[in-house]
Amino acid sequence: MRALVTGATGFIGGAVARELLAHGWEVRCLARPAADLTNLEGLDAELARGDVRERPAVAAAVQGCDAVFHVAALYSFDPRQRRAIHDVNVGGTLNVLECARAAGVCRVVYTSTSGTIGLRHDRRPAGEGEPLTPAHLVNDYKRSKYQAEQQALRLARGGLDVVIVNPTAPVGPGDVKPTPTGMVLVRFLRRQMPAYADTGLNIVDVADVAAGHRLAFEQGRSGERYILGNRNLALAELLRLLAGLTGLPAPRLKSPYWMSWLAAALSEAVQARLLRRAPALTLGEVRMSRWHMFYDASKAVRELGLPQSPVEDALCRAVEWFVQRGYAPRPPRVGRQMRAPDKTNAPA
Repeated sequence: MRALVTGATGFIGGAVARELLAHGWEVRCLARPAADLTNLEGLDAELARGDVRERPAVAAAVQGCDAVFHVAALYSFDPRQRRAIHDVNVGGTLNVLECARAAGVCRVVYTSTSGTIGLRHDRRPAGEGEPLTPAHLVNDYKRSKYQAEQQALRLARGGLDVVIVNPTAPVGPGDVKPTPTGMVLVRFLRRQMPAYADTGLNIVDVADVAAGHRLAFEQGRSGERYILGNRNLALAELLRLLAGLTGLPAPRLKSPYWMSWLAAALSEAVQARLLRRAPALTLGEVRMSRWHMFYDASKAVRELGLPQSPVEDALCRAVEWFVQRGYAPRPPRVGRQMRAPDKTNAPA
């Protein structure tokens, strides 16, 4: 079997490419000409250059493929990227799906996000059927992914064999950007988190998310959505867990919502508008923090056989990866074995 993987230079896409190769697939990766190829190093995969916004490039890349794993997305909360977020996440998705249909691929696995699934006020985990309200679509990224998912569902109703997967907050090696979840780890390791917000998220090993993509192709039902997640943690719980794994102290001060809102407003005004840099904190992120983003992945576990690896192990591998690549200094320890720090790998 040959698969086209879009977004393979990214965090989830790179993990999907490795998962498929490990199970005997031939893999073609679609990457933008200027993309960082770190996550493809050492992989026996074919490289196709192109942008999902360019339909001719997508049409050429999909030729000869049995399956398409459409993972590419612009995962950004930066208000300056509003147009690009829409063009990549909505327009690019439509390009990939329609080119896959024209090429006659047997199945598409589309990577959406848990952000297209509604949340509960009582903080109980939400399943795939939880209604989504406009209040949940708090930023351009979530709105674009919702619109793209609707296009996938529309084409599924029209006969395209497409399975939708909705990852929660993956952690592990390969988070080159890093993602917003990865930045929580990096800021914690840098001792840049004096306080925490009253929020929560669902953490999952990125390797399990990658396996979930392959299993969705093998076992999923066309037109269905599957949450790829694992463990629900309040942010304070996650930081305490990181403290236990690294030996660093967890912040004890809970930031009130108004303070976070003010910090984000200032960040957008000064960094984004005046300095024209990516803001350290955005209003979209702060609005999202008002919810505990807890999800129920039991459907994917039951129907796909989604693995549920310990999130502690994924966090340890993520911390080690960030430290080795100089994103953050080495903490007193890494891992549940509390091993001594390796000074040879410490950044200069």
